[in-house]
Amino acid sequence: MKKGEIFMENLKVHKYEPSRHIVDFHVAGFAYYDGLDVINELSLGQAVTLVVETDNPYDNEAVAIYYKDKKLGYVPKEKNSFLSTLLYYGYGDILEARIQYANVENHPERQFRVVVKIKDNRK
Repeated sequence: MKKGEIFMENLKVHKYEPSRHIVDFHVAGFAYYDGLDVINELSLGQAVTLVVETDNPYDNEAVAIYYKDKKLGYVPKEKNSFLSTLLYYGYGDILEARIQYANVENHPERQFRVVVKIKDNRK
């Protein structure tokens, strides 16, 4: 058997796994919050926390992004509605959010990207 045939044969033994991906985005407002206090701690794969801010005066579906106790910014307004609903009704524990991209040489609004996935709770 050739290498390509072996690879394809091995793929056949694995069943289809749907993606856990929900959404990804650049951190909005990074330059205006506490990100610079922890910028050296933010790396690929680093877990971050999503917190709904229903009393936010600019967006009642606002979802803030925290690393430890430091606010990094927000989920962009055009991508926050579904996450806001889940968080508001107490389903935040099914989500996992992590730094997906980091490049401190970019403009502050493009330095960090976050990916949100649904947790895999299968045993």
